[in-house]
Amino acid sequence: MIKIIIADDHALVRKGLKQFILRDMPDTKITEVDNGNSLLKEVRASIFDLVISDISMPGRSGLESLKQLKEEFPKLPVLILSMHPEEQYALRVLKAGASGYISKDCVPDEIMKAVRQILSGRKYITPSIAERLTDNLGEDFSDKPHEKLSDREFEVLKLIGAGKTISEIGNIISLSPNTISTYRLRILEKMILRTNAELIYYVIANKLI
Repeated sequence: MIKIIIADDHALVRKGLKQFILRDMPDTKITEVDNGNSLLKEVRASIFDLVISDISMPGRSGLESLKQLKEEFPKLPVLILSMHPEEQYALRVLKAGASGYISKDCVPDEIMKAVRQILSGRKYITPSIAERLTDNLGEDFSDKPHEKLSDREFEVLKLIGAGKTISEIGNIISLSPNTISTYRLRILEKMILRTNAELIYYVIANKLI
């Protein structure tokens, strides 16, 4: 029996995914969790054939969970399913060890194609992602300023772009305001920007939220 765990903070998304999978693979056992910490707890307690995880969840993000999973269970395949366009996160998650990245607005058949391909031992890479990988082969992908940021810095950038205060960001990702302020300064330096207003404009202009 194939065992899959789905991590997403929206119950409707989890139920929809479960329905798609069981329609094509009725013997599959599916576990649902709504955050990254619960995902890690379940994977540590049982054996799964595939993790399907959202990238934006409360507390520990999908990207953080992915990195921790690959450290502890390097052979466990992870499919990242996200509302964000693939150009924003695909290379980042693939470099972190994901077996595939797919947008939530794709058709169910495409999701099942990704699931089956990954379960067969292969990675799932769309043609557009393959092209970007080829373009960035042997290079640190940094054609845009935000791609120079670390994963945590990128997360803070998006939250600033969403209008969150330093304290709010600290509460969301469980870090102190001083630490968030340090990340903010690094972001400004790396992106050669000066103010929060410029960061917010950049995030909106580049459709990062």
